[in-house]
Amino acid sequence: MPPRHATRRNKVRQVIRSRKLDGMLITNETNVTYLTGFMGDSTWLLLTPSHEVLISDFRYITQLEEECPGVETLIRTSKTKLHESAAQAVQKAKVKKLGVEGHSLTLENHRLLQEVLSGVSLEEVNWSIEQIRSVKDAYEIAETRHAVTLASRGFDFLKAILTSEITELELAHELEHCMRRLGASGVAFPPIIAVGDRGALPHYSPGSLKVGDADTLLVDWGAQTLSKYKSDLTRTLVTGKLTKKFEKIYNTVLEAQQLAITGIRPGVACEEIDALARDFIRKSGYGKYFDHGLGHGIGLNIHELPRFSQVSPTCLEPGMVVTVEPGIYVPGWGGVRIEDDVLVTSDGCEVLSADVPRSLEESIIPTVR
Repeated sequence: MPPRHATRRNKVRQVIRSRKLDGMLITNETNVTYLTGFMGDSTWLLLTPSHEVLISDFRYITQLEEECPGVETLIRTSKTKLHESAAQAVQKAKVKKLGVEGHSLTLENHRLLQEVLSGVSLEEVNWSIEQIRSVKDAYEIAETRHAVTLASRGFDFLKAILTSEITELELAHELEHCMRRLGASGVAFPPIIAVGDRGALPHYSPGSLKVGDADTLLVDWGAQTLSKYKSDLTRTLVTGKLTKKFEKIYNTVLEAQQLAITGIRPGVACEEIDALARDFIRKSGYGKYFDHGLGHGIGLNIHELPRFSQVSPTCLEPGMVVTVEPGIYVPGWGGVRIEDDVLVTSDGCEVLSADVPRSLEESIIPTVR
């Protein structure tokens, strides 16, 4: 197993010690992957100050040996429930004060664990691993760069195949197919391909509208690497007639984004970065059309810590990878969103997706009517 996983587990052990726990049961599958490299599911990790054990089942024996060499495993039989095997591991480790991920552990599993762990106190340790995950190591940053490159090349392909007759859903499928052929394990999330006024729906699902049915096209997409790291980008294209209204809104969003990116550096609170873009949009007269957070961390999940929002006091740290995605959404007209992936560096930031064109001139791609 690469030493990075041991390093990560040791950071969680610091949390265990600081909270005066005897151990922690990690049940969030993404966190299990982060701490061990295991890419499967239905597997929990018990971590104590001195050892670790993965609790899994027969299906994953070989996979665990290959992906997690050196980590002890407890393989349950088909007659044994996961929480029962976890209890066995907890009792064997003589844990009396057990940390659990209360923010992701289901109520049922919490109840079942409490029933079989007589004399063991379950203590919520919420978001602690996610906070550790918010600062990426060198491997994670490299994987995110790769995910951005895959997305960038996929977008070049999408622009090359634009016609007035192709539908939103067809574009989504073609984009995914292209990124997979380039080496992605898949999309980071179902792409949002929105024609015309559908762009006013931030989480729109692509349908049967054709590119030629309107003059604008919003594309929100990302690629996922084989190791599950993700990218998340948005561009808004002009596929028909450029109007003064669109030009004004587009340039407002772009300037708001650039103001926010310029402010990103270690020690600055996330709410301050959010305010840079939000205040500019508000002063430009579009405040009521932008009410989601400015951005979020990305990594193994598409939405991670930290969060750019109006109520996030978290300070940026080197190694964080965040999206910056202001938008203006006008019901019945459409929307403009521009989103980039940004790495916080020791003295500022780096836009990982800088080679994906974002100027208005570069976003005009008329299709044949």
